[in-house]
Amino acid sequence: MPSFASPVLQFDESQLKHINDKLDSMTPQQILDWVSVTFSGLYQETAFGPSGNAITDMLSAQGNTVPVIFVDTLHHFDETLELARRSQQKYNFKLHVFKPEGCDTRDQFTAKHGDELWKNDDVVYDYSVKVEPARRAYETLNVQAVITGRRKSQKGDRASLQVVEIEKGTGLVKINPLANWSFQQVWTYLRANEVPYNDLLDKGYKSIGDFHSTLPVKEGADERSGRWQGSEKTECGLHKDYFAMRAAFAARKKKEQQESAVATLTSPVA
Repeated sequence: MPSFASPVLQFDESQLKHINDKLDSMTPQQILDWVSVTFSGLYQETAFGPSGNAITDMLSAQGNTVPVIFVDTLHHFDETLELARRSQQKYNFKLHVFKPEGCDTRDQFTAKHGDELWKNDDVVYDYSVKVEPARRAYETLNVQAVITGRRKSQKGDRASLQVVEIEKGTGLVKINPLANWSFQQVWTYLRANEVPYNDLLDKGYKSIGDFHSTLPVKEGADERSGRWQGSEKTECGLHKDYFAMRAAFAARKKKEQQESAVATLTSPVA
């Protein structure tokens, strides 16, 4: 079971509300300045989406060197992996890549989990490609606070997002400096500052995840409407309750083991 370091600063509910009330009126750059001097064990966690790219550029412009965590699900678009290389080359941040446990390639993942796990069991898939690698990153790097690119305008579970959140049960601090920005504000920033961005944005994509569950969106459609079409999902699990995700994963694996054992006992002897 992963162990979690306590954050440098621990806030009760009233203190956290006071902090968020203050930060809510600040610019993303001001928030990042505050974060950089407030927390140690600080990392940016990004899959190199538009918001994450804008944050990386803002940090670089401020001279703040924040290391980056990239969870490589082994199912990213080639364009995403290429952007990760371009971004690291331009901004020269320390990049920490974490992949699903025991897998370095997509073929290895398929050999271990079978074809199209995201269709057959999305709970096991989300936990295996996102949740477990991220938790391993936090533990390995002694992460105490992470900067994310989540925004309220992305709707779904993010509509009530706060600038600073503390994850229940783990104490991990999540900072969302672009919480109050729209997609258009992010896009304007990227273009105005010549920030590297995913080539798929020019092909109608806005929110870019794994290749098998990401589609372009129609003009005027919700930004994340191209993710997980046909399902009720709005998050991949990375920003859901960690302990609930882990319990669901354990329950699914236990059920699989029981079904496998029954099948073995009832199969005819050759």
